[in-house]
Amino acid sequence: MTQTRRGCPVSHTDYTGHAPLHQHYAMLDADREQDRFLFNDTTDRGFFMLQRYDDVQAGFQQHETWTTAVRSALRPETGEPLLPQDLNGQPHVKLRRILNQFFAPAAVRRMEPMAQQRCIELIEEMKDQGECDFVQEFAIRYPTDMFLALLGLPVSDGEQFLEWSDDYFGALLAGDPGRAEAAKASIMKYFDEAVTERRANPRDPKEDMVSRLVEARIDEEELTHDEILTICLTLMLAGLDTTRSALGYIYTHLAQNPADRQALVDDPTLIPKAVEEFLRLYPLVFQAGREVQEPQDFNGLQVEKGDVVWLGIAQANRDPRKFENPDEFDVLRPNVNQHIAFGGGPHRCLGMHLARLELKVVLEEWHRRIPEYRIKPGTELTERGVQLSMPTLPLEWEV
Repeated sequence: MTQTRRGCPVSHTDYTGHAPLHQHYAMLDADREQDRFLFNDTTDRGFFMLQRYDDVQAGFQQHETWTTAVRSALRPETGEPLLPQDLNGQPHVKLRRILNQFFAPAAVRRMEPMAQQRCIELIEEMKDQGECDFVQEFAIRYPTDMFLALLGLPVSDGEQFLEWSDDYFGALLAGDPGRAEAAKASIMKYFDEAVTERRANPRDPKEDMVSRLVEARIDEEELTHDEILTICLTLMLAGLDTTRSALGYIYTHLAQNPADRQALVDDPTLIPKAVEEFLRLYPLVFQAGREVQEPQDFNGLQVEKGDVVWLGIAQANRDPRKFENPDEFDVLRPNVNQHIAFGGGPHRCLGMHLARLELKVVLEEWHRRIPEYRIKPGTELTERGVQLSMPTLPLEWEV
């Protein structure tokens, strides 16, 4: 007899482990097709899974009663304080208003020359080697440098900062709080010194984000020192590992599908469309969590106060009810801009325009200089669960 919870079939699928590359997508697709709603019992609290495009879209609109008191269904305990993610309602709107200035399309466009210059420098450094571990040597260095530039901090600090952040991400996702705390202490000390310096020597708040945070006011109140440090940490957590992971999956695809790669080499104007299709096909944050604040009938799913809800971003993006042949890469897919790789509702990813710029610039500049490459023979490609990431991607090319 099938086990159920409030009428939902129970899933025992564990999405937290390491697996062969793309196995998580296969598991997500199987759960989505098993039933419209499932209850997953692999965490202490369990969670109700919304998996199909229309349901996930509607779930993101329940922001008044489904809050970010739980941000990840797989890690429902609060974990790191994050801002603005931990806020809901008007407090969230007011803080986003301060940050939006640096992440709006016009602000991101102003960063493009610097993004191109840094990208070219990194590619030129390794071009003559004929090989690299793309994930470890390029895909994390580039967003780290961009993150420091965004905050107005020296890009020359990138190497040291990368060491700390890499250690921190690894420990956090491996569930090793002791190691995470030690790495975090170094990062927070770095931010603390930067914020203290800006208090003493403020720069133009239109150009320098740390100065903007120092001078910002919400309802006449300035942000506390700790709030500013938390915002800096949040931007780091949200922007570095995700961009590295996206680039890893994109370059695996292009190395394994030479026709798709050649299409972008021959016609770089396709790259912005390709970025959207890659975001649809390979979303790294494959779910968002929410906590229910009052009982509700959601399209026939009965949820109670305190329930954890899984909003299945990857399952929605690969839902055949929405996207024809969803497992195929189609650079001319007509409805690709309806993907929800960046979530939805008021908590939609703040950095989505910056992420798109970074991916576009890398695809343009890399393929101008290294148009052909392959995965090193004998490589076993794997991925980490919770938030998808590839530990390694050895590429090689002719010099």
